[in-house]
Amino acid sequence: MSPPSLVHVDANGVRFACLVQGEGPLALCLHGFPDTASGWSPTLAILADAGFKAVAPALRGYAPSAIPSDGDYHPVTLGEDVLALIDAFGAERAVVIGHDWGAMAAHVAAGIAPERVERLVTVAIPHPRVLKPSLKLAWKARHFITFQWRGRAVRQLRAHDGAFVDAIYRRWSPTWRFDAAATAPVREAFREPGRIEAALGYYWAFPKSRKGPRGETLKAALRTRLPMPTLAFCGADDGAIDPRDFEAARARFTGAYDWELVEGAGHFPHREKPDAFHARLLAFLRS
Repeated sequence: MSPPSLVHVDANGVRFACLVQGEGPLALCLHGFPDTASGWSPTLAILADAGFKAVAPALRGYAPSAIPSDGDYHPVTLGEDVLALIDAFGAERAVVIGHDWGAMAAHVAAGIAPERVERLVTVAIPHPRVLKPSLKLAWKARHFITFQWRGRAVRQLRAHDGAFVDAIYRRWSPTWRFDAAATAPVREAFREPGRIEAALGYYWAFPKSRKGPRGETLKAALRTRLPMPTLAFCGADDGAIDPRDFEAARARFTGAYDWELVEGAGHFPHREKPDAFHARLLAFLRS
């Protein structure tokens, strides 16, 4: 099969660079932090072979997509990006697959316009409504706090050619014996001016995301109980999230909901255990 093509589309005021492979119903694959669209390359090939038009955009601010001139990384904007990308590829509905911040974007998009999401697949992040403040969550997700020291966070990610990216992978996926090639695309992308600040912008926007009119839109989207069939993946060794939150998320869905605990995987189960991930994903999409 031919490798994915790089396609540029305009959506929600941003020029997105997208890896595209296959023809058929649209399946969007949304990456998280710290990752790039290329992390979905094996999944694109699997989906294309299964009859989908598989698309992995570089999220707003991530190379080679544009950095938004207004610096807007509000969760509602991320959800609106998903819906605008569905439009940009000429589809009415799509399968939406999201990891980490991509999962946040997918949940918000599904809450804003559930009729546009054919099926929902999330990886490593449960429905945000179930994430209640606790000491355990604060420790596991302490990067949400430490990244608020903006200058320090930028310097940390820039130092030693992005060595902190590897440290994040080791903390969040402690059983994954990855090599330098696994994180090379992220470190390369972060070398471009403004890209580290863009990636951290997602975290900087989050503390005030529930305030003002956009905050009301976000709260309404996350209050919506989702009707589409949904499958969530959680790595058994994830250093950033508690697997029990995925069972608690069941109450946020009126449609069929299931979640898969991926043994031997951490925060990146689609990359750590691709065979198990893809087998379960295809079974869900064919069900």
